[in-house]
Amino acid sequence: MPHSFSLRVYYEDTDLAGIVYYANYMKFIERARSEWVREIGVDQVALKAEAGIVFAVRRLEADYLAPAKFDDMLDVVTEVKDISAARITLTQDVMRGNDVLFKSVVTLVCLGETGRPSRLPADIRQLMQR
Repeated sequence: MPHSFSLRVYYEDTDLAGIVYYANYMKFIERARSEWVREIGVDQVALKAEAGIVFAVRRLEADYLAPAKFDDMLDVVTEVKDISAARITLTQDVMRGNDVLFKSVVTLVCLGETGRPSRLPADIRQLMQR
């Protein structure tokens, strides 16, 4: 089931041309992922403290299709594409109404305290697959 996160474009998000600076789309999709994880019931602070597990971006594919501008209301739609033992692949689209402005495929890895890949706990995997 897709997750939607709404945000407004502020002046600080734009460049000299008045459009969203390309790197800020990464911030938008990061915020949306954090809210998605929170809303499905995963406490990332507790996960790190109790199990030593964190999520890290391993790979990002990005397509910029149309510009967002100052004061636009945007929605970031996040959907699970695939989950394996230590990897989560998501699609994240930034929309303005029905228009897709930015498309991405994000691969996250689950890392343990040593910084090496770690298995995603089964209960969290189940929450993400709903």
